[in-house]
Amino acid sequence: MKSEVWKRLVDLDRLATWMDARGLGEGPVEDPLPLSGGTQNVLLKFRRGEKSYVLRRPPSHTQVDGTATMRREARILAALASTRVPHPRLIAASDDQTILGAGFYLMEPVDGFTPTVGLPDVFLANAGYCHRIGLAMAGAIAELAQIDPLAIGLSDLARLDGYLERQVVRWRSQLAGYGEYQGWPGPDNIHGLDVVTRWLERNIPGQFVPGIVHGDFHLGNVMFDRERPELSAIVDWELASLGDPLLDLGELIATWPDAEGQGIAPQVEVRPWVGFANSQELIAHYFTRAERDVGPLRWFIVLACFRLAAILEGTHARACAGKASSDVGAQLHTAALRLTERARSWIERYDIA
Repeated sequence: MKSEVWKRLVDLDRLATWMDARGLGEGPVEDPLPLSGGTQNVLLKFRRGEKSYVLRRPPSHTQVDGTATMRREARILAALASTRVPHPRLIAASDDQTILGAGFYLMEPVDGFTPTVGLPDVFLANAGYCHRIGLAMAGAIAELAQIDPLAIGLSDLARLDGYLERQVVRWRSQLAGYGEYQGWPGPDNIHGLDVVTRWLERNIPGQFVPGIVHGDFHLGNVMFDRERPELSAIVDWELASLGDPLLDLGELIATWPDAEGQGIAPQVEVRPWVGFANSQELIAHYFTRAERDVGPLRWFIVLACFRLAAILEGTHARACAGKASSDVGAQLHTAALRLTERARSWIERYDIA
């Protein structure tokens, strides 16, 4: 069972010894509980003494350096501690792969719920609470956009020269790389993608104001207070980088369900979809809090659609080669098609008001 994978990847005795050396609790690691997450990373909640912890480590097989990813995430969470952006609080981290086979870190548990998993009764009974979910999300990334990376020690998180010009090239290259998977029909199977990429290339903004970008911001990567419509934490920071923070707003809009509650895929939908803010309300709320130029937003919404379509199509390509679930591959290919349709609809708009 997938929920048992952690037992091969987390040696609780070794973990306890490592925690002993850092004064993190006493006695055995107890009540281990695997948590679901937006990635294949292991998330394990456990108790030691009177305190609870959540461990995060990479999967056993990964196409990237999992230890480097954990180091990067831990660094970002540590830097955010001095800000008002809701996030899981970092406790400690390790690069020593002899302990658990890869780098890992510990964070404080977040007491809350993820809207895509289900809404508490108080939210079901109060459409006003549901309306606040989207506004709180927009407000949180507006807060993130206002942070000076230099002020919190993250100015070297990514290279910024040529950032805008690299975007289409990077994600087009990612798509082309899927050609190694036998049976994948290629990017031409995403109807209208060429229209989107050409428009993006012709309309690159002239400049941007650098900031911190979460990089994977949608309804599945936030947790809310169970009793009040308050954002408890933005989670899954593994794609965080430096760039134009409007990309986070772009992704929120790209993945936000429509009036009927249909999003790009079930993983980023909420049921029932009653009382939620619409995209225009999210945009308006963001710009009342973030000192950003609204002009380039359409470009970033279209880019977010293209970028996410390129990422999701990778699972479809692997499924074509028998390296991923065919059902999941088909579902995410459908999501890539919907994202491309959304991108084209934004291209055809004259404004965002």
